Amino acid sequence: MSVVIGVRREDKSEWERRVPLVPADMADLQRTHDLRFIIQPSTIRYFSDDDYRAAGVEVNEDLSEASVVFGVKEMPVEIIHGRRAFIYFSHTVKGQDYNMPMLQHILDEGATLIDYEKIADEQNRRLIYFSLHAGYAGMIESLVCLGQRLLHMGRRTPLAAVKHAYEYDDLAAAKEHLRVIGERIKAEGLGQHTEPLVIGVAGYGNVSLGCQEILECLPVRRIEVADLEAAATGTIAEQGPLQMVVFREEDMVEPRFDGAQFVLQDYYQRPENYRGVFERYLPHLDLLMNTIYWEPRYPRLVTRKWVKANYGPEKNARLKAIGDISCDIDGSIEVTRKAPQPDTPCFVYEAATGDLLDGVKGDGPVVMAVDNLPCELPSEASEHFSSVLRDMAWPLAQTDWTSDFESLHLPPYLKKAVIAHAGQLAPDFRYLQAALDQAGRK
Repeated sequence: MSVVIGVRREDKSEWERRVPLVPADMADLQRTHDLRFIIQPSTIRYFSDDDYRAAGVEVNEDLSEASVVFGVKEMPVEIIHGRRAFIYFSHTVKGQDYNMPMLQHILDEGATLIDYEKIADEQNRRLIYFSLHAGYAGMIESLVCLGQRLLHMGRRTPLAAVKHAYEYDDLAAAKEHLRVIGERIKAEGLGQHTEPLVIGVAGYGNVSLGCQEILECLPVRRIEVADLEAAATGTIAEQGPLQMVVFREEDMVEPRFDGAQFVLQDYYQRPENYRGVFERYLPHLDLLMNTIYWEPRYPRLVTRKWVKANYGPEKNARLKAIGDISCDIDGSIEVTRKAPQPDTPCFVYEAATGDLLDGVKGDGPVVMAVDNLPCELPSEASEHFSSVLRDMAWPLAQTDWTSDFESLHLPPYLKKAVIAHAGQLAPDFRYLQAALDQAGRK
């Protein structure tokens, strides 16, 4: 009898059109393995019910036959029951308060939770992700915000023609349009904006690479951190219209103690020995892209204190916009106070009051902080994700989820991603018990 794998309908947001497995990959898995897929119906996802039916996949609301259920975003507790495996981005590994009831329900049910975010190789490099596509969409949306902020300031530039990522037919169409805009910039400059635009990218992982790939559709010049001030104070004739600088950890912090050297692993393990210095770069940036992983023990990139000191009457802060792709609320960008939807992707943080004003008008930086950016490129994002997940489906289907944790026969890269199993937190995630206990006391 075939093993059944279920795929959960995404309904957390009307914008969530991604799928974990595309029809072609499901059809191939059913043909080559003793597998049967059931996918819940949906009216919003990029790949329609008929696309799945044409691939020979059953479309059915009922996933009770499935021993493994795939999703993308968090699943409602109503679907999580029994000694089965549920695999999705759970947003629990930082002890996120709003998802602790879901995690407690998984434990109470004796179900298994596997988080895509923790599927990694021996060097702890993530193996499956949407982060590259978050970089693509986040960079496009941030260029929209920058172009519109400049327009609000009375400076029409070719960037005002950039469209929202979801308005393009696909990623190729977006890149082609950006190349056309880039040719205009080469020919005409930046229109009513007469200084170089300097774009800083904090981080160098997959999200950052996505940002850089989009920027390279424009006539951008890469500069080193050491050359940032000179590039920012030069003219377009000297420096070119667009500058890009990528920041690494050693640029963002420095040791607290005289004579100490920056050591990357020491910073990760003992961040209290370092202080943040990123604010020294902010006066030279027009747009900051935040792509870093952050926890409260690490220094912030932009603080409310800095914003309050640099925006207001008779102040002229250069930093016009922040693309906070990481989107940690009150996190590394402390003025990220909410996560807007793609149709209104940015807000202004009012420096004096802390109020948030949707759009680009206001006295403070514009913040782009959409937290589900890959859904704006649902076809490419889903196909990329599915191309990796398809090879994990068969090992997951063969696993006996009623066995204890030590007896779970999973490849190491999957077993290390098990957050909870058979009513207990997995050994590497027992630290989450404190967050569960705190949530239970509320």
